[in-house]
Amino acid sequence: MTILVLRLSALGDVAMTIPAIYSVARTYPQHSFLVATAAFTARLFQNAPANVRVLPLPKSESRGVVGTMRLARKLTKMQIDAVADLHNVLRSWIVDGAFRLKFKPVAMLDKNRSERRAILHDHSHMAKPFIDRYFEVFQRLGLEAKPRFTSLFDEQLPSLPLGLPAKEHEQWVGIAPFARYRSKTYDLRQMQQVVSLMAARPRGRVFLFGAKGKEEKQLLKWAGKASNVFVVAGRLQLEQELALMAHLDVMLSMDSANMHLASLAGTRVVSLWGGTTPACGFLGYGQNSRNALSAGLSCQPCSIAGSDRCPLGHMQCVSALTPEIIVNHIVTLLED
Repeated sequence: MTILVLRLSALGDVAMTIPAIYSVARTYPQHSFLVATAAFTARLFQNAPANVRVLPLPKSESRGVVGTMRLARKLTKMQIDAVADLHNVLRSWIVDGAFRLKFKPVAMLDKNRSERRAILHDHSHMAKPFIDRYFEVFQRLGLEAKPRFTSLFDEQLPSLPLGLPAKEHEQWVGIAPFARYRSKTYDLRQMQQVVSLMAARPRGRVFLFGAKGKEEKQLLKWAGKASNVFVVAGRLQLEQELALMAHLDVMLSMDSANMHLASLAGTRVVSLWGGTTPACGFLGYGQNSRNALSAGLSCQPCSIAGSDRCPLGHMQCVSALTPEIIVNHIVTLLED
């Protein structure tokens, strides 16, 4: 049997599906799994089980209704027996509908939006982790499985990208200070202090992650002339960033894609939460909730996916944690 797995975007969301896809594939080696995703996110599927094949979609097939209809026509011409929709958006519905017309079984991600909305009114409520929801999709297709994923690099650590120093006896910490929304981004002036404090530690080396361009320029300013601070932004490809993450002792990240990428690399993550919290269900796979730091304000969370505005107008959730609290938590992990 061949199962089509749909998760068309985005980077962090696709990363979250990999532990479930790999676990199910390893549990059912007699079946084949075809993962349809955008060409860029397809690069995440490293060291996949032999029965997992990835179909990288060009922009003409991964965006917009017309492109998705084109994709649906292409997919329905393939030998596919069932569909696991891990996206549950209009574009994936179009593909689902095409297969239902051919009487193929389709299981769709249950986002349980009412439960997620309830979290914003009752902050004692915890949403089901999304990784569990992904496993449930396969379960509805008769493919029940338990997590069997630890890292993309189970066999051995990948080689470090060229140009990086040997680790030797240093403690390596990655810092990814940016997120898509303001309510998910720790105050940048305070984050600069975090970078400085971590760089000042003996035997410490800091790697700064971000996007090419504006974020890269910001990080270069923070790094200054420090010889033990390396700016990753704009210098490494996605596959190289994942390889570097596997060598880190700790990654500091927002509720963002980098949290999920480091989790795929099997690295401990200290995550910072503002307008969102782990109660929304997006904590990185295999991460300890004790390493998810937030200000603990009564108004948190105020959003499920993040926002550029604060309902109360103060945005204190992204600045209440002091740099010292964050650095002390990281140091405790490093010394554990």
